[in-house]
Amino acid sequence: VETDDKIALLSKPRNKGGNSDLASAGFNIINSIIGSGVIGLPYSMKEAGFPLGILLLFVVALITDYSIILLIKGGNLSSTKTYQELVRKTYGLVGYLILSILQFLYPFIAMISYNIITGDTLTKVFQRIPGVGVDNVLTDRHFIILLTTIIFTLPISLYRDIAKLGKVSLLSLILTIVILVVVMVRTVTFSPQVPKSENAWIFAKPNAVQAIGVMSFAFICHHNSFLIYGSLEEPTLKNWSQVTHMSVALALIISVVFAASGYMTFTGYTEGDIFENYCRDDNLATFGRFCYGVTVILTFPLECFVTREVIANVFFHGNLSTVFHVVVTVVIVAVATGVSLVYDCLGIVLELNGVLSATPLVFIIPSACYLRLSKERWNHSDNLISCLILVLGVVVMAVGFVMTVLHPQECSHGKEMFYCSPSNVSLHNSTLPP
Repeated sequence: VETDDKIALLSKPRNKGGNSDLASAGFNIINSIIGSGVIGLPYSMKEAGFPLGILLLFVVALITDYSIILLIKGGNLSSTKTYQELVRKTYGLVGYLILSILQFLYPFIAMISYNIITGDTLTKVFQRIPGVGVDNVLTDRHFIILLTTIIFTLPISLYRDIAKLGKVSLLSLILTIVILVVVMVRTVTFSPQVPKSENAWIFAKPNAVQAIGVMSFAFICHHNSFLIYGSLEEPTLKNWSQVTHMSVALALIISVVFAASGYMTFTGYTEGDIFENYCRDDNLATFGRFCYGVTVILTFPLECFVTREVIANVFFHGNLSTVFHVVVTVVIVAVATGVSLVYDCLGIVLELNGVLSATPLVFIIPSACYLRLSKERWNHSDNLISCLILVLGVVVMAVGFVMTVLHPQECSHGKEMFYCSPSNVSLHNSTLPP
């Protein structure tokens, strides 16, 4: 009887559902995963070693899938409806404040990275328009970031209902698939022009831990989980599991193909932003840049929803009046935009946000909460898996942070790669990456 009660408790629907069907919720999850992080996946292959990198990508995807469902199980067991409420009920005020900081920082830094990508990609797109010279305002990253913020990201971020972003998420996913096709085509057509680096296909490399951080950054959607779960028309654990499995599986397929295609093209020369590797006069890559710029513009509001919800829960007891809703949204977007105008190096942003914010949110906190709430025996499979994920998360966070600080990625923002010159003259003078 106790087991039946537990199943009923875990599976019970929330009192009030939202407006999202399973497909819309799925698109929101996929769109949250396939954000700025996916652009760094080929770089994570360079960090980990290609074979080990692919294996780690599957491991991170499995952990993501498991821990997202674990979060909602914990929410149902503790009768809580937000990530913050869950942690507060299990670990008190200290846990709640730590979680709130992490849950604010991750999407907020992601918003900054989206703006950096928008400025980098769209300026290169506009440079290809006839008559647009290097002195044209359309090639100024500051102008482009401000323009896209005022016209697109801020107005979309002002929506109050996350379900309304379902169609936007679908469009973003379609554009991501177009980008994937561009990268795959260039693997076939451009790869022969790029010399392969030394040890390009070695199984493992020393920076595998940072690679896990970058992958965690790419796969995290835990900060959106309760929002998307609450938006389901019938929020039950069965529906949530179904949405999660399908979404993470599709995101994994896209990620593996993207990571493999990007790395196979550039091997040891792969940059944190894969589009920095393509030549400026490559029109197909320019089209890919445009699609990716649009994708991150459409993903930006989803992250803004989360940062706003954290502020609402911490400072306004979860309820924002219309005036405060607008004010808080404008302030969040303005600060993120301001930082992205000053700082333009994407790689270190992906690594640090991965090990410091994403790893605790993906590996540590969901497992710790479930272990605290679970009434099962210590050797129950859910408890053992949660313990394993928890320990792995602590190791990745600690080692990854130390390695990132000791061996920071060099930022080669805006630099034309040596293989783009017609004669590859600089090839003989270049140092081959390890």
